[in-house]
Amino acid sequence: MLNSISDLHLDSIKLWYLVQHSLSSYRKLIQYFGSVAQAIHPDQLNCWSDVKIHQNHIERARNFLTPTGQEQFHICLNKIRQHTDFILLDSEASYPKQLLHYEDRPPILFGKGNLQNLSQPQIAIVGSRKPSPHGKQVAYDFAYYLSEKGFFITSGLAQGIDEAAHLGALNHHRTIAVIGTGLDQVYPSQNQGLQDNILKSSGTVISEFLPETKPLQHNFPRRNRIVSGLSLGILVAEATLKSGSLITAKSAADQGKTIFAIPGHIYSEFHQGCHQLIREGAILVDHPEHIIEDLALPTQWQIHENANQDSSILNLETQPQSKDSSTAKNHSISPKPINLPDHLFALYQQLDWVGQDLDQLASKVSLSTAELTSALMELELLGLCMQKSGLYLRCRSDH
Repeated sequence: MLNSISDLHLDSIKLWYLVQHSLSSYRKLIQYFGSVAQAIHPDQLNCWSDVKIHQNHIERARNFLTPTGQEQFHICLNKIRQHTDFILLDSEASYPKQLLHYEDRPPILFGKGNLQNLSQPQIAIVGSRKPSPHGKQVAYDFAYYLSEKGFFITSGLAQGIDEAAHLGALNHHRTIAVIGTGLDQVYPSQNQGLQDNILKSSGTVISEFLPETKPLQHNFPRRNRIVSGLSLGILVAEATLKSGSLITAKSAADQGKTIFAIPGHIYSEFHQGCHQLIREGAILVDHPEHIIEDLALPTQWQIHENANQDSSILNLETQPQSKDSSTAKNHSISPKPINLPDHLFALYQQLDWVGQDLDQLASKVSLSTAELTSALMELELLGLCMQKSGLYLRCRSDH
């Protein structure tokens, strides 16, 4: 729950509310008036007709200052306070850096749970909402293995493959849900318990949509671009030819992300979508380690060889899809949730997987050389940064 909302956040929420999530209108108005604050200034609201935006937005702006308009907005604002733990603007340092490259990024994100998770290495797992039992088991197993190796599993909180992926990653407190409604709702409603467990396990739930936004069909492709945009790669665990997860795969391809697909029996309708993706260039995988190898991240260099590794080898034939039994099995080795100190977060946000020298980092953060060096050392000790050939880069936290 939010205790307060800054003026910048309030202005951005007003504009987002008035254009009802329209990315093009939001940016046109800022460009025309020069800033968010100017665009929603009472003296400017009647001038929206000068901008080429939808007539509904213009009418909403005209009615905004009426008692009815103000009352409706305050209802929305109160629900944001009630159901939101954090708000991120794409102009802020805390906004997920991996989304900044995309022109269609959401200008505002509403979130519950652990904000810092969004900066961690993520792999998206998506698929059919009505999968086969085998498909759900495989999604669970892959999510379990990848989260144990330090990756966050990002998905859409839908039934089927999404649900299985979240459950698999819950064992290691590493899952993120991106939803296609406002944070005041859960869709489907039967996944209320799953969302609650994600938040109890230091996970994160985010949305670009305002409260009272219903699960409309056109919201889910918008959600999918965030799922793929946040992730290093996307795995389609099982999908028919008509599965909506193929839209997520297309978004990922448009974003230049690596797409993985799990094959199945040639006569199985449940796998025809995956087979189509493989024909179009997706990477065929039959073990989660293949995903880690193909992403070829510097984070792989940090995987620790220890006695626990043998006990974590995946057995796709025998591992049960049971949250309780899996949790009991790994209770002693489950990683602690990431808790990055506030004074290190801005610097961590600037690190990438390629590496930057001290001069490059110094130009991006307001720290002296001594402070920067000290902060980098702290990140190294936390296992979140490494130095290689004079360059500093992110690490995945494995425990």
